Amino acid sequence: MCGIIGYIGHKQAYDILLEGLKRLEYRGYDSAGIAVQDSKSHKIELNKAVGHVEKLKKKELKGTIGLGHTRWATHGKPTLENAHPHLDCSGDIAVVHNGIIENFLEIKDSLKNHKFVSDTDSEVVAHLIEKNYSGDLRQAVIDSINELYGTYALCVMHKDHDEIVVARNGSPIVIGIGDNENLVASDVSALVEHTKRVIYLDDLEIAVLKKDSVEIFDKNGKRIDKKETVIDWDLTHAEKAGYKHFMLKEINEQPDVIRNTLNVELPEIKKDYKNIFIAACGTAWHAGLVGKYIIEKQARIPVHAETASEFRYSNPIIGKDDLFIAISQSGETADTLAALRLAKENGAKTLGIINVMNSTIARECDDVIYTRAGIEIGVASTKAYTSQLIVLYMLAEQLSGESIEGLENVASNVQEVLEKNHISDVAKKYFRVYNFLFIGRNLNFPTALEGALKLKEISYIHAEGYAAGEMKHGPIALVTDQVPTVAIAPKDSVYSKMVSNMQEIKARNGRIIAVATEGDKQITQYADDVLYIPNVNELLTPLLTVIPLQLLAYKIAEMRDCDVDKPRNLAKSVTVE
Repeated sequence: MCGIIGYIGHKQAYDILLEGLKRLEYRGYDSAGIAVQDSKSHKIELNKAVGHVEKLKKKELKGTIGLGHTRWATHGKPTLENAHPHLDCSGDIAVVHNGIIENFLEIKDSLKNHKFVSDTDSEVVAHLIEKNYSGDLRQAVIDSINELYGTYALCVMHKDHDEIVVARNGSPIVIGIGDNENLVASDVSALVEHTKRVIYLDDLEIAVLKKDSVEIFDKNGKRIDKKETVIDWDLTHAEKAGYKHFMLKEINEQPDVIRNTLNVELPEIKKDYKNIFIAACGTAWHAGLVGKYIIEKQARIPVHAETASEFRYSNPIIGKDDLFIAISQSGETADTLAALRLAKENGAKTLGIINVMNSTIARECDDVIYTRAGIEIGVASTKAYTSQLIVLYMLAEQLSGESIEGLENVASNVQEVLEKNHISDVAKKYFRVYNFLFIGRNLNFPTALEGALKLKEISYIHAEGYAAGEMKHGPIALVTDQVPTVAIAPKDSVYSKMVSNMQEIKARNGRIIAVATEGDKQITQYADDVLYIPNVNELLTPLLTVIPLQLLAYKIAEMRDCDVDKPRNLAKSVTVE
């Protein structure tokens, strides 16, 4: 959530910053702004807008040093005053900030003589730096962050300094090394057009960027050396390639993503852990729930799959005999990172299942398995989910010493689902409803959760996923002919139970969309519409049943004229609690 881009060099900064902000739009935002040090007057000039980055095109600022930001509102509504960059009282200092300053009210109260114009926690940083500034911008930033409590990725510029000062604690920031120019951003998608050489800052590190140099310091101002990393993807990964939306492109990329991820080499994992703990958020948690079923069935090791936000506050019983697995597409999810650190403090072995190389969680885990999903632009995760599932299946094989029949062919099975279903016809029947239920059992209970999440994320239809056996314990009260139910009912060990649940719904005039195994004629007696998947090993069904649900959510959202790739109020990378 929120995006940062900064540039210092020999080119005009504004267009570079604007293009960088466009590449960060997928992270989610509601306002945007750019600050540039004017090349003639050296004054800091601002351009801000509520809404899309595109609005910033109406004005252009001249200068070779600048900062850009997309804001996802936390403290204060989306307004021009609350949009970044923020200035100090004199207008000499500009600051952009990702994260949350938890003690901002105390700092604000201490700055009695300063005039604040926003409701944000971020603005206090500009005024704090102003208070501490006496000619050395780097030292003023160091002195200021020592007074901050919370998370931050900060970029700071001053009208009298040809430099950008950067600081990080708990919120990602990456520096791009160019030729007589340097950049900084919240992720590499904003940098890759200009350079593939990057440096990732760690917590409590400070960087000073000039057009021909980058210096890194610790929180005490001591110079430190950091290794460069060369990123291995280019702009073609961030283009729609003829698809209407990134989400649709990413859904259709899943067969290739699965093939690529199946070729990942796993680290050596011992097989005698007492317990395995999986912590993740949102879609990644749903992947972890599937992983729990698969690993327990295959390896017979107890697995606890928990939402990271609950794990970190639950005083978990975890120690040196346990394996902790953190799952995150971005590798920067705040709650998952905090859960990881708690597990490490308790002595557990840690493993990351991560999509973004050199992200914070990846760097802090003892071992990491990189999924091969490539950059995922759509806020609603699709291909990252299936790649996480593949890694969990592969872990189950390694921990059990036994292969899972059919796993090597599952990419072709997914391709078949993508090609054969009549999703559009089904979506036309239901895109005007206001509520959905999703039900599943056993391995496909998490699929019900994920299907409901996808629909609510991008179409804004209220949707809830349930274990089908729980229908009689409350949710069945919601069933009418205006509340359709998606029943995930492949021919598996709980098929007859699912059919019973479907009969209960039909008896109450409920409409049913079934996800079923190809060739199942019985299902048509109970379902109004059927979306078929190939007949595969029961263990593999979650990899296939989720595909029609992704497509159904996409088609319904498209028919409702929703912003599929950038749904309201959501962010791709959740880097604050």
